[in-house]
Amino acid sequence: MLVVKSSRVLLPGGEAAAALQIDDGRIVRIGSHDDVPAGVDIIDAGDFVVSPGIVDTHVHVNEPGRTDWEGFDTATRAAAAGGVTTIVDMPLNSVPATTTVAALTEKRRAAAGRCHVDVAFWGGVVPGNGGEIDALVDAGVRGFKCFLVPSGVDEFPPVTEANLRDAMPILARRGVPLLVHAESPAVIESVARDVESGARRRYSTYLATRPPEAEIQAIRMMIRLADEFGARVHIVHVAAAEAVDEIAHAKARDVPVTAETCPHYLTFADDEIVDGATVFKCAPPIREAMHRDALWNGLRRGALDLVATDHSPSPPALKCGLDFFAAWGGIASLELSLAATWTAARRREFTPRDLARWMSRSTAALAGFGGTKGTIAAGYDADLVIWDPDAEFTVEPSRLQQRHKLSPYAGRTLRGMVRTTLVRGMRVWDDGAVVQPNRGNLL
Repeated sequence: MLVVKSSRVLLPGGEAAAALQIDDGRIVRIGSHDDVPAGVDIIDAGDFVVSPGIVDTHVHVNEPGRTDWEGFDTATRAAAAGGVTTIVDMPLNSVPATTTVAALTEKRRAAAGRCHVDVAFWGGVVPGNGGEIDALVDAGVRGFKCFLVPSGVDEFPPVTEANLRDAMPILARRGVPLLVHAESPAVIESVARDVESGARRRYSTYLATRPPEAEIQAIRMMIRLADEFGARVHIVHVAAAEAVDEIAHAKARDVPVTAETCPHYLTFADDEIVDGATVFKCAPPIREAMHRDALWNGLRRGALDLVATDHSPSPPALKCGLDFFAAWGGIASLELSLAATWTAARRREFTPRDLARWMSRSTAALAGFGGTKGTIAAGYDADLVIWDPDAEFTVEPSRLQQRHKLSPYAGRTLRGMVRTTLVRGMRVWDDGAVVQPNRGNLL
């Protein structure tokens, strides 16, 4: 048996001094701070916070097929370093994309024995694969992802409303969520005709070609379809203030829709991004500060349910080059998600319990793990992160665990340092290093 104790354990009823008794990978008892049986191993976290391990439901691992972009080893090392105990891998950027059972089998084979934290998988909805949905659910995917605009890779094409009308009755019947990259291609095409070569390095130009209206129109369509079919729809990486309002109104009408935002939208604003700084490129784009404020307000009032990274790395050659239109659109932040979110959240008088709700409990529920992960309670997996909410550090990209060391957080001072990460009661990260490698399960 192992006991983890601290004066600051984040329990469902609030923060308290407690001792967590762990056996066979699960929390078996939560006692008072001094409730420690004789002869057991003890991790005394002192006054550090003990949170439920982060469940990141938006991670692009890219293996197999694009392992030179990232891979299960490096991605889950970064996860462990950041207090992330479970990731759910996105179906695209790997080759083949996870749109068939055969592709899922190939991905699981690539991941086997190479994961330092637990890993689950989303399937993909693309034109023409409706016949694969039931089989993918039976094979264990937690839900499905689709794009309404080009994804950036040919093997994962976008869907139309007609495609969704084929897929959504199946998703509703199986009770699994559809995660949607919600931007309207019509809106983007109408404003992004021809961009002069001299303007391609200006962030303001890129921002103008993906306006808030693109998010609004796409989200309105998805809300309409969710309402019509009764299928669970989850809007990923919300970046626009108006989009938050659309989702809030839908929730008020009991439409089965949830939504997330990402650490980079909660941290940065457009005026921090200099021309040519393509390391900041993502889609939807990082917008003006008023949108960032609206995202925080959306989390506060429950219009937005969770925070996930959209960890989307690529080789430097694809990310650099000063051209916002040619550069890969993605930000890798798996290792920094807790610290980045906490640094901004604490200034707005949020607490560690808020982070646990956004990044552990709500994400676990989205992926169907609400009864086993994301909460510190008896019977749950002993997935824990021990962290110091007051410790500051400056992001040095060369020290990051991800395969490629590009980061928009480079040189930024963040607060909230992960000391120890436990997956099912096993220390996988401690004192700045992986200590029990390859202990992650494929879920």
